[in-house]
Amino acid sequence: MDMLTFISFLAGFVLLIAGAETLVRGASRLAVAAGISPLVVGLTVVAYGTSAPELAVSVQSSFAGQPDIAIGNVVGSNIANILLILGISAAVTPLVVAQQLIRLDIPIMIGLSFLVFFMGLDGKIGLLDGLILVIGAITYTVFAIRQSRKETKEIKEEYADEFDGEKVKTDPLQIMIQLGMIVAGLVMLVFGSRWLINGAVVIAQIFGVSELVIGLTVIAVGTSLPEIATSVVAGFRGERDIAVGNAIGSNIFNILSVLGVAGLVTPNGITVSTAALNFDIPVMIAVAVACLPIFFSGYSIRRWEGFMFLGYYAAYTIYLFLNVTQHRALTAFSSIMATFVLPITVVTILVLAIRAVRTNHSQVRDSI
Repeated sequence: MDMLTFISFLAGFVLLIAGAETLVRGASRLAVAAGISPLVVGLTVVAYGTSAPELAVSVQSSFAGQPDIAIGNVVGSNIANILLILGISAAVTPLVVAQQLIRLDIPIMIGLSFLVFFMGLDGKIGLLDGLILVIGAITYTVFAIRQSRKETKEIKEEYADEFDGEKVKTDPLQIMIQLGMIVAGLVMLVFGSRWLINGAVVIAQIFGVSELVIGLTVIAVGTSLPEIATSVVAGFRGERDIAVGNAIGSNIFNILSVLGVAGLVTPNGITVSTAALNFDIPVMIAVAVACLPIFFSGYSIRRWEGFMFLGYYAAYTIYLFLNVTQHRALTAFSSIMATFVLPITVVTILVLAIRAVRTNHSQVRDSI
């Protein structure tokens, strides 16, 4: 691999992250200046903005004839958002969630993960699929805005501290600056995604790694950096609703807006490979279902659960590379995961669920 390809690949990452940050800052400040509440800004403008790298990469790779990167980027990002981002955030500080939206967002995320699987059974995410997903994105955004009015005062103040910490000036010069930031962010996203895709394809060819694996790992983590930064910083600040809401909301937007727009604008749709259908998309579904302990344990993710998520992400990544290289340790690794680790995890989730149901019943009985 020549130095120019490597530099182009890294520059693509830098431009993607810088572009997303610039776009989010410009759009969120403009929205606040227009009188939109910080909570709505966080649930919509920031959620879409942090998914902008995935959208840029998926659309660019689809047009460039690398559909495996497009689908791998979304699936891999959704896996990383839960196992890596929530894992890191919970390992830093236990996450206790009070958002009313979480009660619906997690089932929505699980349902959409299944929807991607069923849409991909015919081998592609086509025009009709994309239209359905885009309509879903619009519907979900309107729903989120309406539901945000029911959030508690504490949640609204939490978002205000994060997204409206400084007074936003509304004079013409400042508005022009925010508009300039939005345009600059979009330009950086376009060029960053192009350089990143070109570099990724060359790297995959040199090392004999499939474009799907590159999309599921390197590009997925790279395009998830805005979400990682937002959630981890929010966790450190004690803004736990933002940390969890960002990860869950990003997964929903990735499916609805990223796959939806990419499916609409790509002439022949996004090809969904057999490998993705047989393994990676089911893993995305399983990871979404793994969020149910948040549902069962008082809307919280404890520190040990965070470390468990991180362990699973490491195991998933190891499996991908053992499989692509056909390493002799693959059989033993798969057997250990299937025989011991996965069953223990399922039993743990069931115990948590039963314990939570009993606790809720006791609380209801005591209140009568």
